[in-house]
Amino acid sequence: MNKQINTGLPGLRGTDHIGLTVPNLEEALAFFVDIIGCEPFYELGPFDDGLWMEQTLGVDKKTVMNKLRFLRCKNGSNFELFEYSAPNQNKTQPKNSDIGGHHIALYVDDFYAALEYLKRKGVDIMGEPTIRTEGPSGGQTWIYFRSPWGLQFELVSFPNGKAYEQNFSHKLWHPVYPAE
Repeated sequence: MNKQINTGLPGLRGTDHIGLTVPNLEEALAFFVDIIGCEPFYELGPFDDGLWMEQTLGVDKKTVMNKLRFLRCKNGSNFELFEYSAPNQNKTQPKNSDIGGHHIALYVDDFYAALEYLKRKGVDIMGEPTIRTEGPSGGQTWIYFRSPWGLQFELVSFPNGKAYEQNFSHKLWHPVYPAE
């Protein structure tokens, strides 16, 4: 008898988009386009069909999705930015240590040129660069920064690869590596 091996979701090719709720869509759009360099695409909304919102999105039926906007971020996942109005909406950005905490890592070819660019644009840089020389992430340099509303990003680069790659037959997805 052949044992079936679970290889995951049938037909999975990768991440299509990451949805983010922002406090002000125009402010977020300006940051993602003018600072990060994403390309804006279409906009939808408003949506306020109470029962549909509650059943489909798991939000209060009085929630209004004011607008949403899709963006392309170079050779990576798309972003879907949402602006909602909702009763009892939590307006506090979660910390990385909170359940639901998160960050968006952006790969760049020249770490220090990108870091200086962010500084010139007045972006809130968190701490100093971390340079990994040992362990599986050896070869990687990174630093966190924040959007004007507090969303955390990571600027990351490892132009010569990471140390783990020496011991694996394939690699984590990376915008520079061809698909395997």
